Amino acid sequence: MNPTLLSVRNVRKRFGAREVLLGISFDVAEAEFLTVLGESGSGKTTLLRLIAGFETTDGGEILMSNERIDQLPPYHRRVNTVFQQYALFPHMTVLENVAYGLRVKGASKQEAIGRAGQALEQVKISQYANSSPLRLSGGQQQRVALARALVNRPRLLLLDEPLSALDANLRRQMQMELKTLQREVKIAFVYVTHDQEEAMALSDRIALLRGGLLEQIASPAEIYNHPATAYTAAFIGKTNLIRAEIKAGEARAGVIRWKISLQDGPATFSLRPENIRVATGTDANGSFRFAARVTQQIFQGATRILQIECEDGARLEVRSQGNADIATQSIFEFRGADLVVVKDNE
Repeated sequence: MNPTLLSVRNVRKRFGAREVLLGISFDVAEAEFLTVLGESGSGKTTLLRLIAGFETTDGGEILMSNERIDQLPPYHRRVNTVFQQYALFPHMTVLENVAYGLRVKGASKQEAIGRAGQALEQVKISQYANSSPLRLSGGQQQRVALARALVNRPRLLLLDEPLSALDANLRRQMQMELKTLQREVKIAFVYVTHDQEEAMALSDRIALLRGGLLEQIASPAEIYNHPATAYTAAFIGKTNLIRAEIKAGEARAGVIRWKISLQDGPATFSLRPENIRVATGTDANGSFRFAARVTQQIFQGATRILQIECEDGARLEVRSQGNADIATQSIFEFRGADLVVVKDNE
């Protein structure tokens, strides 16, 4: 792990009577790509604005390399922001747009143009230096906005849903390009989005916010495979939340039962749809089996989504590999290791 660049310590923020952030704490390492993920109203954009200096905290502190920055104005922080709306000047060329911030700060024309050209090379759009931004595609405009932020040589780049205006195909393409760019420039990115798939594709770690609190922070693989709470399990991808009663080493959830080494009492488990399989053969190979009726099949090319109903009425979702139809009455199986204990939502 690289040294810590940014530290957010017990940061709080309210607007009037409404508390938006209720004590957020986390670190960002040098050259890390951290995504702040959450639904609308979770406080993710407010958090970004506090780091940038566009809002003031009501408690806690923000440090960069162990020096407080939350009391500094935005222009004294080595932080730049890329917004949803790129706000490019239509009367300037692409090169002039990128150089503008340096000229405002007093850089000579020669220095500003030189550094702007380097920034355009970084984002691989030098060939459009003398073009009007109005003649560029959405993806190209997004790169100009990135170059304009990078030209100031920030230590931290904040991105507030910068791909949200792009169509689905271009958005996927830009995700990969953005990740590659971040690796090349070796600058820490804090990226805000409500899109779970985007967060999974881009991030070194994901910080999931819920109602102004940090629900979980972990790598994409960890947060998907080992969600800490039922909310995390349901928000990050699809899951089946199974509430069971444990007694004498057996978990019982209606007709579904499996062996487990937990104390007696109630527990909630996350079981991903891809971890439920149509049983084959007679040997369960340590798996636990149950009968269910397939109520719906949704073809998705290499996979098929099944909605199934157990004998007691419990409903589950299954993601089956292959495109063959599944018999209406089938036996399904899962392994005990595929179930993850999660904390119930409060």
